[in-house]
Amino acid sequence: MSHRLRLTLAASCALFVFPAHAQNVDKADPAPAAKSAPTAPQAPKQAFTTGVAKGRDLLDSAISASSIDEDEIQKIGTRSIAEVLGNMPGIRAETAGTDGLTAVTIRGLPMAADGSKFLQIQEDGLPVLEFGDIHFASTTAFLRTDLSLSQVQAIRGGSASTFASNSPGGLVNFISKTGEEDGGTLQLSSGIDHELGRADFNYGGHLSKTVRFNIGGFYRQGEGPRATGYDAFKGGQIKMNVTKTFGNGYIRVYGKYLDDREPNYAMVPVAVRGTNADPTYSTIAGFDPRKDTLYSRYKSSILALDGNNNVSNVDLRDGNHSKVASIGLEAQFDVAGWTFSDRMRYAGISGSYNESSSLALLPAAALAPSFAGPGATLRYATGPNAGKAIANPSTLNGNGLLVYGLELHSDLEKLDNFTNDFRGSRVWNMGNAKLTTTAGFYASSQAMVQNLDFINDVFDVAGGGNSAYVDVLTAGGAPITQGGVLAYGVRGTAAYRRRYDLQFRVFAPYGSVNYQIGALSIGGSLRYDFGKVTGTLYGADLGGGRVGTAPVDMNRDGTISLPERNVAVLPLSQPGQADYSYNYASYSVGVNYRIAEPLSVFARYSRGARASAERLYFSPAVNPASGALTDPAMAYGPVKQAEAGVKFRKDGVTLFATGFWASTTDKNLQVGADASGGTVVLQIDRDYSAKGIELEGLFEHGPLSLRLGATYTKAKIDADKADKTLVGNTPRHQPDLIFQATPQFEVKRFTIGTNLIGTTSSFAQDGNLLKQPGYTIVSPFVQFRPVNGLQLGLNVYNVFDKLAFVSVNSAAVPASGVATAQTLTGRTITGSVRFSF
Repeated sequence: MSHRLRLTLAASCALFVFPAHAQNVDKADPAPAAKSAPTAPQAPKQAFTTGVAKGRDLLDSAISASSIDEDEIQKIGTRSIAEVLGNMPGIRAETAGTDGLTAVTIRGLPMAADGSKFLQIQEDGLPVLEFGDIHFASTTAFLRTDLSLSQVQAIRGGSASTFASNSPGGLVNFISKTGEEDGGTLQLSSGIDHELGRADFNYGGHLSKTVRFNIGGFYRQGEGPRATGYDAFKGGQIKMNVTKTFGNGYIRVYGKYLDDREPNYAMVPVAVRGTNADPTYSTIAGFDPRKDTLYSRYKSSILALDGNNNVSNVDLRDGNHSKVASIGLEAQFDVAGWTFSDRMRYAGISGSYNESSSLALLPAAALAPSFAGPGATLRYATGPNAGKAIANPSTLNGNGLLVYGLELHSDLEKLDNFTNDFRGSRVWNMGNAKLTTTAGFYASSQAMVQNLDFINDVFDVAGGGNSAYVDVLTAGGAPITQGGVLAYGVRGTAAYRRRYDLQFRVFAPYGSVNYQIGALSIGGSLRYDFGKVTGTLYGADLGGGRVGTAPVDMNRDGTISLPERNVAVLPLSQPGQADYSYNYASYSVGVNYRIAEPLSVFARYSRGARASAERLYFSPAVNPASGALTDPAMAYGPVKQAEAGVKFRKDGVTLFATGFWASTTDKNLQVGADASGGTVVLQIDRDYSAKGIELEGLFEHGPLSLRLGATYTKAKIDADKADKTLVGNTPRHQPDLIFQATPQFEVKRFTIGTNLIGTTSSFAQDGNLLKQPGYTIVSPFVQFRPVNGLQLGLNVYNVFDKLAFVSVNSAAVPASGVATAQTLTGRTITGSVRFSF
C-alpha cells in the first residue's frame, strides 16, 4: 500500500475521531436487505434459524441465541473471526488478532488447548471442519469475513446438541448474502499507522424474476499491525452463489475459493515482577509485544523434512496459510404439507502452519555455555551482521536475551470434507394447538493428512522484524548449531516428529417435536451419532521399537554437522493403525412460556457430546498395533447443560438474561508452563463444571443505541486423573466476567460510537498461582456519509494502547523476571472508503 494512499485516507478520515455501534437486523430470511438511512427503532421480531428445527421469533423459542450482521462487524475494528465471536455474549475467544492460533469456547466449558472443541463453527449451515480443534488447523483459519457476509448467528447450548454433530456447547453460523437486493459495494481500506491495504467488494441482484445471484470477496497485502519486515498478510477469497426460486421452494448453488496467509501472533517475551497474586507486567527493552513479533525478515526459512523424509526448505513467512476450494448445493421445497431441505458441500482444504515459539528465554551470556561449555561464544548466522561475533552478549539488543526456540511447522496436506444434511419438517394443526415435527439425517467425511516438524533453534529478541538466527560455538570455535539450528527435531528426542493420515466418517439421524398451545411451547429433540475412524500414523513416539532419528545431510554440503547427526525422521516402514468405531446419543428438552407480547421465560436441559479427533493418538488411549481404543469411553466427551432464562422486548428495549450450568469430561493434549516459564506438554484427563449467568441487552432511543453483553462464570476442575492437587481449582484463563458494549449515535450523515470488550483477571495456569491481568479494550469508530452512496470510515482499535494479555506461559513469577505471553495488538488506525451502487 503506497504512502500516498495512506495519507489520502488519513486526510479524509482525520476529522472524525469518534466511536460507534451497529443496527440490529434479524429476519427470518438470514440475508438482510441493504440499509438506508437510520430510522426510529422498531424492536424487530428476531427469527433465528441456526440450530433449531424451524425459524421462529426468539421470544417463542427455548434457546439462548445472538446474532451480529456485517455492518456491525465493520464497526468492531477487526476482521479476525475469533474477535468477532468474542463480541457475542457467552463466547470466550483467545486470539492475538489473527486466526491461525486461536481458542474459542462457550459458557465456561474448558479451553485446555487451541481450537474450538465444544463449539462448532459453520458456514451457510454446514461445518467448516467436522472437528474444531484439529492440531494446527483451527476452524477459524479457513474462514474469513468480508462484504459477502450477511449475518453471524450463534446458539449457546440448547438444541445445538441435537441439530449438529460435535457441537455440544453451541454453534456459530456465518451466513452469506444471496442477492435479494440489487446493488453492490466496493470498499478500500488501509492502515494509517501500519502497512496493510485491503479491497472488498460485493455485488448481487436478479438475473430474472426467479433467478438471483451474489458475488463478493476481498484481497489484502501488507506487513500488518506488528513488525515483521515483510508482507505477512497476503491473499484473499471470492464467494459466489446463484439461487433459482420456484413456487414452492428454491435451489441454490454456491462456491468459494480462499487463498490467504497471515502471521501467527504467538508467545513473545514480557517482563514480570511482583508476586503471583499481584504481578506487574511490562515490555522488555527493545521489544514491544503490542507492535513486535518473533517473525523476522532474517528468519525467513528453515530446513525440514517432508512426509517422505525428504529435505524441504520451509518458508516461515507463510505463517498460517489457508487454502479452500468448495462447492455446495442447497435446496428447500414444500411438498404435501412438508418442508424438505438439503444442504450439501464438498470442500478441498489444505495449507500450512508456522509458529516461532520459545522453549526458554535465557540471558545470552548464559545460553552459550549451557549448550557449548565454558568459554563458548556467539555469532550471528543471518541478517546484516551474519558471521560477526557477538562481543557483549549481556547488552544484546538492549535486553541481553536469546531465545532457545521451537519452530513449529505443519504441512496441512489434506483436510478435505464432504457434508450433507437432509431434513423434513411439518406443522400439524391440532385444534388450538400446533405440533411441529422434524426428522433428518446428517453424514460427513473428514480427511486429515498432516506432517509435523518441530525444530530447535537459537535467535535474538529484536523489535522491528529484525530478529536473527544465532550460532553457538565452543571455546575452540567448533559450531554446535547450523545456521542457528540446534536440532532438527526436539533436542535429545524423536518426539513430535509425526505424520497423520486419517479419515473420519460421521453419521447421525435426528428428530424433534415441538407442541405449542397458546403461550406455552414444549419441545424435545434427539440425535444419534455413530462414526468410524480409520487410517495410519507415523512417529517414533508410537513406541514398539520404532527408531525416530538418523543422520541426514540437511544442507547438502557433503558433511554431517552436529545438528545433522540425529535428525528426527519418520519410521515410514512401521506405521501405526487407526481403526475404531463409536456411537452416542444426544438429547435436549425445553419449555417456553410467552407471558405477554414483550415477555417470555424458558428452561432447557441438554446432553450432547464431542467425538475425539486426532488428539487421542500418540497416547495410551490408542493401541497403535490394532488401532483400537484401550478405553471405549475415550471416543467422545459428554457435555451436560441446563439453562433457564427470561426475555423482554418492547419499545426499543431488548433484554435477555439466562442462568446456566454445564459439566464435561475432557481428554486432551495441553501445552502449559512450569514455574520458570519453561514449556511443558501435558496429557490431561479431567472433569470440569461451570455455572453462571449471561446477559444481553439492546437499548435504542432515536439516534442513540447501546448494545451490551456480559457473562459471569464460576468454573472449576472437578477431577484430574494425573494431578489430584488441581481438583477444585479454576481452569486456566477462565475469568469470572467477560463483557462487551457498543454505544453509538447514528443519523443520516454520520455514525459515531465505540466498541468495548474486556475480561476480569484469571489464572495463567491450572495451578492457580500466577494471576493473568484482565483488560478493557476500547475501539472507537466513525462513519461519515457526505452523499448517498459514499461512506468514509475510521476505526481505532485499542485506542489507549493497552498491554492486554490473552495468555501467559508461566505458572509463577519466574526468577529471571521474563516470561512469554500472547498479547492483543496495540493501537492500530484504519481508514476506509466505501462506494455503494
